[in-house]
Amino acid sequence: MKCPFCGDSDDRVVDSRAMSGGSAIRRRRECNVCKKRFTTYERVEDIPIMVIKRDRRRENYDRSKIAGGIRKACQKRPISEDQIEKITGEIEFVINSMGVKEIESVDIGKLVMDGLQGLDEVAYVRFASVYRRFKDVDEFLSDLKDLWEETKGLRK
Repeated sequence: MKCPFCGDSDDRVVDSRAMSGGSAIRRRRECNVCKKRFTTYERVEDIPIMVIKRDRRRENYDRSKIAGGIRKACQKRPISEDQIEKITGEIEFVINSMGVKEIESVDIGKLVMDGLQGLDEVAYVRFASVYRRFKDVDEFLSDLKDLWEETKGLRK
């Protein structure tokens, strides 16, 4: 593994932890040259899954796109990279456990919304505003009202 800071490949593993229900391993590494620490993730390579986009195009499943969408929704929110990685891993676990070779992007979006709803309401609303493609402000406000009512019910 090359150090992202100095590019040297002489490092040591400082800590290893199972993540995402055991489907991934998080490793903290320390470069033996520059002494800086960095994190790597190790996962089992799965059977390739195709994502069916809204316009019916197909493309390879890309975990980084899910993480990127979650990261964008969580921008400037008190959400750690570990929390984003956890949600992404959980979504990936659900997709893999379905045992399908193709999945609709809409279904992936629903899984992301479910994960964000339990994590951060603002991030959920941000993601929903892009994912659901609201036609107008009234439709957006209606969805926001539903979220508010659901959240109030959970807090009682």
